[in-house]
Amino acid sequence: MEIDEKTKEKIQEIQILEQNLHNLLLQKQAFQMELNETENALSEIEKTKEDVFKIISNLMIKTDKSKLKEELNRKKDLLNLRLKSIDSQENEFSSQLEDLRKEVMKKFK
Repeated sequence: MEIDEKTKEKIQEIQILEQNLHNLLLQKQAFQMELNETENALSEIEKTKEDVFKIISNLMIKTDKSKLKEELNRKKDLLNLRLKSIDSQENEFSSQLEDLRKEVMKKFK
């Protein structure tokens, strides 16, 4: 069966979108892991009555508990924003992929 040029282009576009979606999902997974770590750190800070320390490079530095909580909450907000953006992109890529696949499948029927 001979495939026309337009269909070949759509198949290539599908492959590119699938790769982009895969990369996006890897990013999402990394951000979710970082968000979980941040939430766990916040939880541990809430539990402790003792001094808290922050690791910077190879140094462990005693830090103010409230400042660290504030920093972690900002980080958490940023991660949530990035995850929301990734979810939006993921939905857009998935929708485009579905539409392209339908178009290509019509050509083969």
